[in-house]
Amino acid sequence: MRKSILKSLKPDIIVEMLDMAVAFENWNKVMERADMLYQCVQSIHEERQEYQSKGVPAPHIHIERPLVYYYGFSHLMRGMAHQKMGQVDQARACIAQYGDLGWMEDLNEVGMLVVQEFRHKALVNRYALEIEAGQVQLLEEYVNFLLEHPEEWLAGLKVITEAAVRHRWQIDRVLDVFEDQMQGEGTEINSSNNEGMYHYCYQRALYEQWMERPQEAVEFILQAIRLAHKLGMDRYFIRCTVLLESLREEATAEQIGRYRVMLEGIGQERI
Repeated sequence: MRKSILKSLKPDIIVEMLDMAVAFENWNKVMERADMLYQCVQSIHEERQEYQSKGVPAPHIHIERPLVYYYGFSHLMRGMAHQKMGQVDQARACIAQYGDLGWMEDLNEVGMLVVQEFRHKALVNRYALEIEAGQVQLLEEYVNFLLEHPEEWLAGLKVITEAAVRHRWQIDRVLDVFEDQMQGEGTEINSSNNEGMYHYCYQRALYEQWMERPQEAVEFILQAIRLAHKLGMDRYFIRCTVLLESLREEATAEQIGRYRVMLEGIGQERI
């Protein structure tokens, strides 16, 4: 992309475009936008270095975050897209890039905090990538990591349950560990992160279905339906109802009753 075009782009606008592409799960578009963001911030960085070498201040460019953030975010989004498309080696390479951002010059205190945050994200996402790729030998290590970082429980359990369904792992023992921890601390996984909670409930429903516990599966899918409605995500809602309908014959009458009441309430809200 030509420098004249890059200079007209705003990193924060590209970040918004990336978030939108992720929301629609358009991974090719995510790759395209991530590359655009990287080229944009690289152009800004090179221009700053050029002016610095001349001993004069660079033109001011308004950005909401330190420049190092946009470098990290571009690699993070590219890595996510590679992972979603099953390109494990490329995803690993991206994780290595945003896990090591300390090479940037003149990082202030805020910039160093950004570097540390991306280093932590890289550690979390490296575990998730390898677990999703079927590296069951890392499961115990990943569980121990999650237990030390309760803020990662929701996303971690989603990763583990999704991998369990894909690779046919029985993870009841792992799920029991987290339930015991939550009871011991008097907490529940009822995160304000509704989207994260939706993904966990949906994957947990698939796991319970595979384990031939259809009624438990229905309970989780009912939770997922409520969350899909809260999020206003029709494709999530449709995905949930398709799964529940496949379990209808094995659900209890009480569960089907709650399902009908839920659908009626949602239908009235949309009128």
